[in-house]
Amino acid sequence: MRLSMWHRSLRPVGTLDDSPAFQRRVSQRERTACRRARLNHIPIWDHTPLRERLFLFTICGLFYAFTVSHSYVCTLVHCVFSTKNRRNLIPPEVQTDLWSFVGGIARKNGFKALIAGGTENHIHILLSLPATMALAKAMQLIKGASSHWMNAKHARNFAWQEGYGAFTVGISQKADTIAYIRSQP
Repeated sequence: MRLSMWHRSLRPVGTLDDSPAFQRRVSQRERTACRRARLNHIPIWDHTPLRERLFLFTICGLFYAFTVSHSYVCTLVHCVFSTKNRRNLIPPEVQTDLWSFVGGIARKNGFKALIAGGTENHIHILLSLPATMALAKAMQLIKGASSHWMNAKHARNFAWQEGYGAFTVGISQKADTIAYIRSQP
């Protein structure tokens, strides 16, 4: 089957347009819209095997299958963690360097730290993670490398607490979360 003829493969699963069940469920206007959707084909995936890209959607309350070429994942996570025993181990003159270093760790490991900020005893980070990166792995990389860097450059016996808080953020709350992290004293 050539995918440039995808309108032929856009058949409702289990029901045809002229079947009595379809006629009872769908109005004439919706049936016309469904027919037009199948007849207005656009040949964009001529030589792509169907089994590689499959996507289900509905028109007029019935399921159809067609192909898509990419996945899009937007995972925003607001992470918070503290220094061990909440000791004030991050002096104000070191904070900007530490926040920049955290951004570099993220960039080097294939994810993004959209903003980092905090105080002398804790850090807030807004991360954008790809689908292939687990949150626990991202936190391990950030906490491990930043702790090592702080011990080597600025503080002796620096350590982060064992756990962390992580909260998913919707795209509509992204700006508010960035403003909140910026406003940390």
